[in-house]
Amino acid sequence: MAIDFKTFLSCAPHVIAVRKPILLRGRHGVGKSEVVYQVAENMSLPVVERRASQMTEGDLLGMPSPELVEVNGEQASVFRPFAWLIQACTEPVVLFLDEVDRATQEVRQGIFELTDSRKIAGWTLHTDTIVIAAVNGGEHGDQYQVNEMDPAELDRYTVFDVEPSVEDWLEWGKDSVAGIVWDFINQNRLHLEHKDDYEPNKVYPSRRSWKRLNDCLDNSGLLKESSPLLFNLATSFVGFEAAVAFNDFVKNYERVVTTEDILVHGKVDATSKFDLNEHCALIEKMEAEDTFKRELTDTEIQHLADYAVSLPSEAFMKMWQLIGQGDVLENTKRLHMATSVTGVRVSSYIVEVLTGNKQD
Repeated sequence: MAIDFKTFLSCAPHVIAVRKPILLRGRHGVGKSEVVYQVAENMSLPVVERRASQMTEGDLLGMPSPELVEVNGEQASVFRPFAWLIQACTEPVVLFLDEVDRATQEVRQGIFELTDSRKIAGWTLHTDTIVIAAVNGGEHGDQYQVNEMDPAELDRYTVFDVEPSVEDWLEWGKDSVAGIVWDFINQNRLHLEHKDDYEPNKVYPSRRSWKRLNDCLDNSGLLKESSPLLFNLATSFVGFEAAVAFNDFVKNYERVVTTEDILVHGKVDATSKFDLNEHCALIEKMEAEDTFKRELTDTEIQHLADYAVSLPSEAFMKMWQLIGQGDVLENTKRLHMATSVTGVRVSSYIVEVLTGNKQD
């Protein structure tokens, strides 16, 4: 059964605590490498990354040393490992072995020893070094040119099949992509990635390709308005269908309502034609911006009250729960006691939402 990244990050520390190797299996471009680096950051460890698909036996064993050693009176040569292995053996690191199921059989046999005995070619991994590998195999393996991993090989790992949620990406993306890209994915979630079978030679969107497109457009200053150039670049990164939708979104982005529009400027009227999904998207934007993790001003509470009593019941409850989960209890108390400019008390609207009975 596949799990999202939030679940994986809650499981991983328990495996790491006993220094067992982890294998991440999942589709390309979903963020497996990114989450490995996140694990390393949480542990304040550097990452030593090796692409197993590009390695040879020599990369594992090292090169013959010019210095000879004497064994039972005979001269013998020794192998000196490359820097990546010495680092993993002499200091704590996250040793990240990517694309293991694309490696040669000889390389995989060497990795087998690393995951089984934590040693290779006479060198032993540092006590606090963590081994994490990643592959495209598993449930989606038939869509990739990868090698199968036999039961003995898999038995050396703690195997996690990952299928990250959209929320995983949105949580990561709030600090990693431009606001307009984040808003587009939040409101057009089906365009984040392709999950069906792939047609040959067709470009599809992935979490990775959206990040790459974001970096390209942001660096070029092309996110300000739709244009043929933006459309052509988007098509090359995320495919035609997603590019059409994104270009249209950018074209109409000036009409998108922001958290600041509501709390600071009180532009509640700008949401008068919103449907439920648009209200929920705005509330999710408030969550992504950690809006309720600080104490709101009196003006912000007033504007929030004006917006709250205009919401459909489902959206109102979503926002009310979000405020309650915030770090500042005072926000909940003050909003509960507030009255909108239309004369509707928030406390009364809560009762109406919960009971279906309009309050006087």
